[in-house]
Amino acid sequence: MNHTLRVPDATLYYEVRGRGPLLVLAGAPMGTRFLAPLAELLAADHTVLTTDPRGVGASVPDDPSADSTPQLRAADLAQLIAHLGIGPAAVFGTSGGAVTGLALAQAHPDAVHTLVAHEPPLTELLPDAAGQRAAVEDIIATYAAGDVPGAWMKFLVNANIPVDPSAAPPPPDAQQAADERFWFLHEMRGTTLWAPDLDALRTGGVRIVVGVGEDSTGQICDRTSAALAAGLGTDRAVFPGGHIAFVDDPATFAPRLRQVLTANMTAA
Repeated sequence: MNHTLRVPDATLYYEVRGRGPLLVLAGAPMGTRFLAPLAELLAADHTVLTTDPRGVGASVPDDPSADSTPQLRAADLAQLIAHLGIGPAAVFGTSGGAVTGLALAQAHPDAVHTLVAHEPPLTELLPDAAGQRAAVEDIIATYAAGDVPGAWMKFLVNANIPVDPSAAPPPPDAQQAADERFWFLHEMRGTTLWAPDLDALRTGGVRIVVGVGEDSTGQICDRTSAALAAGLGTDRAVFPGGHIAFVDDPATFAPRLRQVLTANMTAA
């Protein structure tokens, strides 16, 4: 079912599927359209909440020029979970959504009992954090100057994601173009510059599992997830595929996520 929730500075769009314990699937910048196939599979034994993060898709901030930060998105998730009234939740966060999930566990630990943080781009945890900040600023400036293909190429090269320069993606539709612009100009900086409080996460009572794709070796999110796991004193859980395997092959991804959740969930 499709719904909206009014929060103080935005209207949030969200979808609910299935019945059972609450499981939140959180992406950033990816929203409901990308998470829906995975949600359908997990709804067999969970109440699955997906949402468009503020500024993306149908979640509209009052000020469209305002930046999206992990803290704001975490507060949005906390309000959605409270609104449903069946929390605390298990949360699967991926990419920027994993950063959102960590901010949720840090600031709103009563809202979540288990977090699977899949490939969070926490570049502030890396030894070359200063260089990563400069790279992000260059990517954003390239996009702002109108060189969209150049910004994407710089992003992929910095992330060490293999790219075929001869394979041009299809042109985005109007919503995809708007979401892309918001991500480059209002979300990327705040997400990558966020630094978790590792002590608070270790002692906050939320069970945190750091996930990484088996095909992500050497990529920036392989490095950041390794740094996070080391900071938390845990091992990483390996998932099939790469950074967006939950989109590319949800039928393979879902059983592994269900397995990780089953092994690691604490009592709500």
